[in-house]
Amino acid sequence: MSADGPISHRFDSRDPQRIRDYLAGAYGTRGLRISSGDHDYHLRHQRVQAGRFQADRLAQSTDLRVAVEEISSLVVCETATSRVSRSCDGEQGEYVPGDIFVAAPPGRRCRLRWQPGEVVLLQLDTHLFTQVARPDVRRRLAAIHFTALEPASPALAEHWRATAHYVRLAVLGNSEASREPLVIGAAARTLAAAALAVFPNTALTEPTAQDRRDAVVPTVRRAIAFMEEHAEQDISPADVAAAAAVSIRALQLAFRRHLDSTPMAQLRRIRLERAHHELRQADPRWETVSRIASRWGFPSHSRFAAHYRAVFGVPPSRTLHT
Repeated sequence: MSADGPISHRFDSRDPQRIRDYLAGAYGTRGLRISSGDHDYHLRHQRVQAGRFQADRLAQSTDLRVAVEEISSLVVCETATSRVSRSCDGEQGEYVPGDIFVAAPPGRRCRLRWQPGEVVLLQLDTHLFTQVARPDVRRRLAAIHFTALEPASPALAEHWRATAHYVRLAVLGNSEASREPLVIGAAARTLAAAALAVFPNTALTEPTAQDRRDAVVPTVRRAIAFMEEHAEQDISPADVAAAAAVSIRALQLAFRRHLDSTPMAQLRRIRLERAHHELRQADPRWETVSRIASRWGFPSHSRFAAHYRAVFGVPPSRTLHT
């Protein structure tokens, strides 16, 4: 991502070797093999690269077979008009338009049969997952691993679909908001949290005995003090937990137990107050509500206005023009 926000680019080719080389680079794998009975096939690839995640749309014209030796990121696919078959370490999957699945799990080999049509992908850097959760040490794994490649339920599949749509439309589709680091960082972690909720994995979901002992008032105080000091920075739940010297689960439990809230809701409230202060000081001839909201991590004007009115009793536009 550049200083001006996410980077968009397109690739369009009928050359099989160029297509193979391009896709290998786009998805960070050296062991990519592509075969097709039609040597005159056509592939179009559109990507919006936004820091630690990428939003892709691909369309192609033939019955394509793809073998991936290993990939370092998590690639979640939603079929648009194509049918896709996937084989990964003996696990088989058949997908029709509208289905959602992990197309390429990190560190695992897989084979895909991609029939003519379009698919939509979101590619997530695996480091995002430890920013919002932590591995279950009882499984003796150094990182979070996905144990199934399909949503745990239809309702969770819809949750992924809604989250992905929000990020594409409200974040990447908003040229002003998408330039703000707080917005892009929050969007990346929102996708990571959704992936952990939707696809079975080895993240620790229940607090341990130590977590319960650490979920005390001083933990909340340390966390809030850190958030107050660093509200203008792109901080994650893992950053806040480290500053409070507890685990992410202990941090979440402490906020739920003592404030009936969450750490990220508290951070949003702090940033809302900073935006309120900025609106009071701003000159409406040069500033707008949307620009100030985006600067403080609120990509959606309507959601910001709703949060603002709930806390301050007036719309943000009134504060700006008072």
